[in-house]
Amino acid sequence: MGARQIEWVDIPAGALQRGTPLDQVDALTVRYAHTGVPRAWYEKETPRTQVVVPAFRLARTPVTVAQWRVFAEATGARAISGIDEHPVVGVSWDEATAYAAWIGSQLGVDARLPTEDEWERAARGDDTREFPWGDEYVTGRANLFDLGLGTTTPVGSFPDGASPFGVLDLAGNVDEWTSTLYAPYPGAPDDVPAVEDWAADPHITRGGAFRHDVDLARCARRHGAYEADLVAVGIGFRLAASNDRDSATVQSD
Repeated sequence: MGARQIEWVDIPAGALQRGTPLDQVDALTVRYAHTGVPRAWYEKETPRTQVVVPAFRLARTPVTVAQWRVFAEATGARAISGIDEHPVVGVSWDEATAYAAWIGSQLGVDARLPTEDEWERAARGDDTREFPWGDEYVTGRANLFDLGLGTTTPVGSFPDGASPFGVLDLAGNVDEWTSTLYAPYPGAPDDVPAVEDWAADPHITRGGAFRHDVDLARCARRHGAYEADLVAVGIGFRLAASNDRDSATVQSD
C-alpha cells in the first residue's frame, strides 16, 4: 500500500461498555502488581458506563514512517527517521493533528485523530474484553515490553492481536494520540485528579508502546504523555474519519 493510501476499517455504531467498574479496581491492582502501577491509575478508568458511539472508520494500522516522510517533504514539517513500514514515533499531538488535516485534504476525507471513546470502541467491540483479542493477555499478540524487542515492528505484524473489527496494533508498538483532553469520567471517585498538571501534553493516549508493560495494552487503560521525550515514550498515531465512503481504501495519485 502506497504512502498516500489509508486502509480504513468500518466501525459500526454501537454501545461501548466504557471503562472499568469501581469494584474491579482492587483485583486489577493485584493482577498487575508486578508492573508497579498504583491503584489510583486504575481509578481513572471508573466508573463503567454504556456510551453510544456513532459509526466511524479507523485506519487499520498506525501512520508509518513512509507516510510521514511524504507529508514532511510536501509541507516542510519535521523529518522523522525510521524504517518505512514501521510506525512513526515521537510525533507531538499538534504534529499528528497537522498530518491528519493534510492527508485529509489530499484524499478529500475528514481525516482526524480518533476520540478516546472511538478508540476504545474499536478495541473492545460489543463486549467487555480486557484486551483487543480477548480477556487473557497472550505474549506474542502485541509488541510490548514482555516481547523483549525494545523497538517498533512493522505495522500489522501481529494479526492474532486484532480487535473484533480487525483493527491491528491497538495494543503495543506505539502509544496512540486521541483527540480527547484528559478529564475524569463522570461519576469517578473524588480522588481522581481533575487535571494532570504533570503531563507533558493534556491529551489522552491509548494502547501502550513497545517499551510499556502489559497493563497499558488493556482496552480501558487511559493515560497520557507523562514525559517530554515523545520518542522515548513511544508515541505515534492513527487516523479516524466519519463513515461516509463506499470503498475500503482511499488513494491520491
